[in-house]
Amino acid sequence: MSESVKRPVILAMTGASGAPYALRLLQCLLEKQQPVYLLVSKAAQMVLQMESELDIPSRPADMQAWFTEYYQADPGLLTVFGKEQWTAPIASGSHNAGHMVICPCTTGTLAAVANGNSDNLIERAADVMLKEQRKLIMVVREMPLSVIHLENMLRLSRVGATIMPANPGFYYQPQSVSDLVDFVVARILEHLGIEQSLTRSWGEPVPE
Repeated sequence: MSESVKRPVILAMTGASGAPYALRLLQCLLEKQQPVYLLVSKAAQMVLQMESELDIPSRPADMQAWFTEYYQADPGLLTVFGKEQWTAPIASGSHNAGHMVICPCTTGTLAAVANGNSDNLIERAADVMLKEQRKLIMVVREMPLSVIHLENMLRLSRVGATIMPANPGFYYQPQSVSDLVDFVVARILEHLGIEQSLTRSWGEPVPE
């Protein structure tokens, strides 16, 4: 694992459908002893309630304690910030985070980042990643895509963001929804430079 990957990963959850992707990614990062800075929008909290059976508290401190206990993570590995916590280190380019993943990413968040908005901590953190030329992965979850969505993706891709729509593959013969989720999470982990064993790569033999 490279030195940059050992630095905290920022994981931002926004209000698009796809909470299982974010929850699985968070689980995998914590299991890998990867420090995580977590941001959850209000809309994302609503989606979490609809798409999971988890009773996750909304206050950042309570959410941090809940996820730490739920995933049995080491104390201090996870830090949760509020969406308007402007004193958070990730609001500045001097912070020590190496990468950021917005998963799932709404097209509204996509547009805000593409236009350099910083109306909340998620948008500001993404803006910082771009200006500091650090890795920003945006797991966009929407279909169909309008010309506006596509132009925003192109604009962000040109300045270094990785646009990674939540499009699972089927060549590895998934048997469950969890398999489909793992495919997308595996690709995110690979782009973060973190080893994964969730799915096999193209060309690898099917396990007997």
